[in-house]
Amino acid sequence: MAATDLSLESAEAVNEGSLRFLATLPAKPVHHHQNRILISPDSLVSGWVSLSQCHDHLDAVPQAQITFREGFVRDLRIDVASGIGTARVEGASVQLQHVAPGARLCLSAQTRALHSAGAGVFDLVNGPYMRRFLDGYYPMRVTLEVTYPQQTLKLTDVDPPLQPGLTIVEQPGHIRLDALFEGELRTRMQFELRNDHR
Repeated sequence: MAATDLSLESAEAVNEGSLRFLATLPAKPVHHHQNRILISPDSLVSGWVSLSQCHDHLDAVPQAQITFREGFVRDLRIDVASGIGTARVEGASVQLQHVAPGARLCLSAQTRALHSAGAGVFDLVNGPYMRRFLDGYYPMRVTLEVTYPQQTLKLTDVDPPLQPGLTIVEQPGHIRLDALFEGELRTRMQFELRNDHR
């Protein structure tokens, strides 16, 4: 999320460095980026997964954009846009104009985020997630929920690991990661084929 934001925080408060997790929420609501990803059996062959994404507490700015990596997103569409003057899909991005306080945006797409590492190992890679201001970053919250075929795959690793500011909840066939941070967050979840599917 790249935006010019002069109304919520001062430029002196912007993080210019690397990823830093925050143990407590800031006083003001932060941009909450929510992702729901579905890994299907077909994803193991194609690498494409289904994505539903929502943004709450968007910054009130004249212009902003949500960007995806070229060639790694398809069927991108806007499902909900409230408190936003104009929202349009442009290539691998969503362009926003006249974003009001309390605005909400929800998208859906297919993303090529699952990568085979060989030997029955798959990496689900997402990000970078960021709330950018010029050359620095403001606090942001990301929630990532992944559903996968538990009869075929087992989760073996999550990066970054559990720590203050980052919670991870696992259930059979489902994992939820919730992060509060400044900077750029990249996530990797590693899966392995179960022995009877190798």
